[in-house]
Amino acid sequence: MKRTVLRTGAAALLAALAACGTVGPDYRVPDQAAVRSAGAAAPFDGAAEAAFSAAPLPPHWWRLYQDPALDALVERALAANTDLRVAAANLARARSVEEETAAAGRPALGLNAAPAYGRSSAAARGLAQPLDNAGSYDAGATVSYQVDLFGKIARAIEAADADTGAALAAYDLARVNVAAGTVRAYADACSSAAQIRVAQRSLDLQREFAGLTGRRIRAGRGSALDASRAEAQVEQLRAGLPLLLAQQRSAQLRLAALVGETPAALPAVACSAMPRLANPVPVGDGAALLRRRPDIRQAERGLAGATARIGVATADLYPSISLGLSAGGAGALSSFGAGNTWRWSLGPLISWSIPINGGAQARIAEARAANDAALARFDGTVLNALRETETALTVYARELDRNAALQAARDQSALAAQQAGTLYRYGRTDFLTTLDAQRSLASAESALTASDAQVAADQVALFMALGGGWEQPAANAGPPIPSMPSITSTPSTQPTETRK
Repeated sequence: MKRTVLRTGAAALLAALAACGTVGPDYRVPDQAAVRSAGAAAPFDGAAEAAFSAAPLPPHWWRLYQDPALDALVERALAANTDLRVAAANLARARSVEEETAAAGRPALGLNAAPAYGRSSAAARGLAQPLDNAGSYDAGATVSYQVDLFGKIARAIEAADADTGAALAAYDLARVNVAAGTVRAYADACSSAAQIRVAQRSLDLQREFAGLTGRRIRAGRGSALDASRAEAQVEQLRAGLPLLLAQQRSAQLRLAALVGETPAALPAVACSAMPRLANPVPVGDGAALLRRRPDIRQAERGLAGATARIGVATADLYPSISLGLSAGGAGALSSFGAGNTWRWSLGPLISWSIPINGGAQARIAEARAANDAALARFDGTVLNALRETETALTVYARELDRNAALQAARDQSALAAQQAGTLYRYGRTDFLTTLDAQRSLASAESALTASDAQVAADQVALFMALGGGWEQPAANAGPPIPSMPSITSTPSTQPTETRK
């Protein structure tokens, strides 16, 4: 009976060793990526307008504004922003975890030394007389190496490498957000200043009109009601200034936080005009978008890590084998170095938690479920990137149309106000007609400047959707980006569990 049990155990062990290899599925770019990239390789649907160009998006897109002050602020933000510091620390941590994981596949060396002085128990040796006090030592060295027969370490390294890639993509995504946020805060500060100038000009014109009304009343050509209405319009225009001043201050405070400065340390933003592009926006195509956007790379690396962890969980079904070598000596200090004090041993250590309670199978199922979630997250990220870009293209194009119409309306309102003022001064029209023309001009001016601000904001939203701004110059670039399969290539079929 005992011989049968031994034969059975030996046969099971031999069968497990014979089946050794890298277990778990080999990662492939999912089929959905090929489908999405094939459909996105053509130019964007919303880019067939004069406002856009099929030219590739430049890495430092904010330089298209040709504004040195803006360029300096973005560079300051990319150098000192606190969110980027957090992302950089997370990347460093991921790289350290990857190195720690890789160390498990290399031999480990250990040293020990235990010198002592005392005496042993004579009674334990059956002696009647106490033993003499004496010095002793026990010292040695061990070398151990885990044999990765089933690829558990290899899969863990794959997962750690994918985590590093995801952390690097997260760092790049933080750069995109910081660059876009800085440009947006700068544009908001400039647009608020422009709106303040327009509001102040409208207020000055209305004050002049109110003064004219007062002079007409004193000359007997008007009524007190006209004066009240003119002054009411003055106060109405004055009431809009505090809100614009608060918006300007808020944008400056956001800008200070983005560049890593206190509000007092950031000089006031002096803009002569809102940032506008002189040329069509370069948007490239969908294939370049899928390669460029950091959130897509982050999701793809997350999927790669989840796939590798299926192999890590699957390896728990098989034995763990380590090779060990130990050498040293032990004895009395007086006999240190004698031949009879040396010892050594060499041999494998085989341990196997036989998967009979379902725990290992549950961990494999858990890993597969996490992989399914990562696949869905990746697919959703790709779809969201395409949706965001097409939406940004449409919103920007339509706001340009609206801005052109508002500019035409402002020009006509200015002409009408000028004509009404001339007629009013010569008594050819009534006060209400002139006041209404002034109100229409003020409203048109305000609407146009608000649209100018929205155009600038929509430009930033478009650049953010396109995913540019994370690229660094070669001289300042960090470690190379971990390799990842191109999501625009034709992938193999969905992976199945294999052994190599």
